[in-house]
Amino acid sequence: MPAPLPHEHLPSVPALVVESDDIQDGERLSDLHVFNDWGMTGQNVSPQLRWSGAPDGTRSYAVTCYDPDAPTGSGFWHWVLFDLPASVTELPAGAGSAPDFKGLPEGAVHARNDYGAKAFGGAAPPPGAPHRYVFTVHALGVDKLGVDSDASPAVVGFNITANTLARGHIVPVYGV
Repeated sequence: MPAPLPHEHLPSVPALVVESDDIQDGERLSDLHVFNDWGMTGQNVSPQLRWSGAPDGTRSYAVTCYDPDAPTGSGFWHWVLFDLPASVTELPAGAGSAPDFKGLPEGAVHARNDYGAKAFGGAAPPPGAPHRYVFTVHALGVDKLGVDSDASPAVVGFNITANTLARGHIVPVYGV
């Protein structure tokens, strides 16, 4: 039985519409979004994402990518980005990719992912069954989350959940 998706444990909130030109629900990630280390030879580029349907009162957004199937006992955080201004409803491909962060809006903050980098880190599952990569956009009722870039993904996630007005996700897969 696959691990539950992270949003399945969270309080119910209205749904955002999240779309991408790069990734689709249930479809395989391209090498563009695969890690370039740990035996992988991908390009480590964060996907293009756009969202709509945020409720009144939305003051900022957060974007996360989580692998609930990682053999860690706690999943694996690939991307933790927050304090995106409410005026931003799209991120271009590469916005979360170090070192350039092309198209990342001013004021946005990366927390350290489980690779140890303050950036997007692509898929790198061990051989076996494909893993799910849950890309989630969270509409938040605060301008700033109130944590800094050194906060762990769990602390950032706690603060995201406490301030979420709506959320939506896309869940592509990848395996080797």
